[in-house]
Amino acid sequence: MIKGPVLTIENLRTYFYSKSKQAFIRSVDGVNLEIDKGKTLGIVGESGSGKSITAMSVMGLISAPPGVIIGKIRLSTESIQKNLLQGLKDYVRINMSTGRIMEIYKDNVGWQKNIDRIMYKIRGREISMIFQNPKISMNPFITIGSQITESIMLNTTIKNRSKAKERALYWLEQVKIDSPRLRYNNNPHGLSGGMCQRAMIAMALSSEPSLLIADEPTTGLDATIQSKIVNLLAELKSTVGVTTMLISHDINVIRELSDQVAVMYGGTVLEHGPAKDVLSAGYEYKHPYTAALLASIPNEQHIREKGYLQAIKGDVLDTINIPGGCRFHDRCEMITNKIKERCENHEPDLKDISANHKVRCWLYYDS
Repeated sequence: MIKGPVLTIENLRTYFYSKSKQAFIRSVDGVNLEIDKGKTLGIVGESGSGKSITAMSVMGLISAPPGVIIGKIRLSTESIQKNLLQGLKDYVRINMSTGRIMEIYKDNVGWQKNIDRIMYKIRGREISMIFQNPKISMNPFITIGSQITESIMLNTTIKNRSKAKERALYWLEQVKIDSPRLRYNNNPHGLSGGMCQRAMIAMALSSEPSLLIADEPTTGLDATIQSKIVNLLAELKSTVGVTTMLISHDINVIRELSDQVAVMYGGTVLEHGPAKDVLSAGYEYKHPYTAALLASIPNEQHIREKGYLQAIKGDVLDTINIPGGCRFHDRCEMITNKIKERCENHEPDLKDISANHKVRCWLYYDS
């Protein structure tokens, strides 16, 4: 029996180089996360916060240089206990000045070979991923049934095609796709968006992975289909019990499915804790960014009183020009004179403010 988190991310940094601006885009900048067995970690934040890049870094699917440069991603399952970034230091050299990364030299070819070697029996087997757009992610020229069957034969002990086909049909039934035997022979373009997403979920779960990463699983679907997919994921969570990293802009989806929530902004985590606390508007301790996100979504009171939704002022942080202080301070409406200088010049650490609840904000350093 494995004790401790299934996935542990430590000080993950994934950068990209902008030739036009001659500078590094710090897409993921010092992220620390954990996911316990059988639990769902929801990651929420505006576009550009680093959510999807974090997931792609875990999967080893970052192709643009320099990519992942620092950090550890530890996977602990019944069959594997491994740092997925093992040997990283052999391919990367970093020059720093005044605590900031100024130059990066990376052997991208050697790095990619190392990642492919490490991930060969992990990607698709121990870790599966549901991508944002299933119709783009699936091969348009091969039936969905054949693709799921092939995945089963590659990533499980089932090597007989007829048995793999029956297993594929089983998973199509599990995700409640209409007429599984008929849909088995459909190409992706012959399915609706909702059906194609169900097929993608069936493929991801068919290898019975230790970790499932769901990146915006309801994006591009209409409201009715979104609701059905959320209900399906909730049902599968209770029956299959797979450990999940769930990424979404939709706070209601995160609230419905998550046990823990990480709020990301500007490439880092600003708040992390139990979903019932982080996403409760009435909870006492909350990062100003989280509070602003919650205030920007409609609720019964807004509808009843015909009130206006609150917009978060300013623009999402440009991760090329990250300030020396709090990353959110330019948009924050809760800064006091007492902490203004620190907010502008010193970045706070993630601080424990209650059991299993951390917030990166100077407001809580004076409490």
